[in-house]
Order: sequence, then structure tokens, then C-alpha cells
Amino acid sequence: MSDNILQIPCTTISGEETSLAALQGKAYLVVNTASKCGMTPQYKGLEALHQEYAERGLRVAGFPCNQFGSQEPGDEAQISEFCEVNYGVSFPLFSKVKVNGADAHPLFVALKKAAPGLLGSESIKWNFTKFLLDDQGRVVKRYAPTLTPDELRKDVEGLL
Repeated sequence: MSDNILQIPCTTISGEETSLAALQGKAYLVVNTASKCGMTPQYKGLEALHQEYAERGLRVAGFPCNQFGSQEPGDEAQISEFCEVNYGVSFPLFSKVKVNGADAHPLFVALKKAAPGLLGSESIKWNFTKFLLDDQGRVVKRYAPTLTPDELRKDVEGLL
């Protein structure tokens, strides 16, 4: 596995192999998402950040995850349609991943190691945990699920 988080292989929601580096951003906001969660409306705020800051280099990346209360039960096509129809999501979505446990996606293993959560725990506690990365793939900050995308604006602007 690459030491650079941006180089870790990922699969888009449409099945193409890529990496965050391919998005060519100045800042990256990586989020584990879910369609049937109380925080699902955060898709709207994530899309607003994408719309406002994409031209300046922010890349929002959504990674659906079904590990928390089975709140992402659909397949990739269903997830993609749900996000587009209900929230107008146009930022990149990736295939469903696990973020915790032995089968956790290498991207999330690296993110958690770089930015442990509360009390040094590396596990992700719920959907919509957010990681802000700089243009070199360094994790600048980890945000709790309850923090809304709008509350990240100052940190995002600081990287652009």
C-alpha cells in the first residue's frame, strides 16, 4: 500500500479503478456516507461545499458504508440514484466500503491511523465521519458525524 493516502486505489460507484489523486484537488473532504441515516441530509451540505469550492480545488468524496445500523443497504446503482434524485449529488461517489474491522478499506485504515478519533480511538463511530486532507494527502482534521458540512467552511477555505 502506498504511503500517500491520495494514491490508495479506490473504486468509483460506477466500478472504475481510481484514486483520490486522480481528482487533482487542493483539498479533499472524504466522508463515509449512508442513505438511511438521520444524518443523510448532510448530503445537501456536502453538495453545497462541492458547488461552492470545486473551482478552487476542493474535492468531496463520498464512500457509502453499511456498517452502522445497516443504513446503506442498497447496491451501487441504488445509492447513486438516491443521492442524485434526493440531494442532487454531483461530487464523486465511490463503491460501498467497510471503514472498520479486518475488512476495512485501506483508505479508511490510513485515514484513521493519521487522525485518530476521541481518546485516540482509530475506529469510526458512525456515518458521516469526515476527514479533511491537504493537497499532499495529509489529514488536516477529522470531524465527528454531528458536525455539519457548513461548519467546515473555515477549515476548507484555509486549504484553498
